[in-house]
Amino acid sequence: MKKLPTIASLGALSIALAACGSATDASTEATPDTVEMAAEEALEPVTEEPVADEDAALDEVEGPAAVSEEAATSAADNAAAVAAEAEEAANAANSALDQVGAMVDKGKEVVDTAKETID
Repeated sequence: MKKLPTIASLGALSIALAACGSATDASTEATPDTVEMAAEEALEPVTEEPVADEDAALDEVEGPAAVSEEAATSAADNAAAVAAEAEEAANAANSALDQVGAMVDKGKEVVDTAKETID
């Protein structure tokens, strides 16, 4: 007896669930007329002639501003000083790298000696 109400409620729920579903299919809504219309419009030839826009015209472009010889010499001197500092920093970095390499080599020697002592 208790099975009958359960089966009846399951049947009612399945019918209600089926009623909530929709049968619209994307393939029926997307017809070739509506899908391809925008693409066809983009491929149509252009018949209008271009028109010049007077407001969009560029003004004369000025060349670089004139620089005095004194300012140019000062800039060149500053650039040379910066290059010298960069070279000095590169030399210091190479020296530090050499020191680290020597320390690594010394560490390898210590490890090898320790292995020999253990064996």
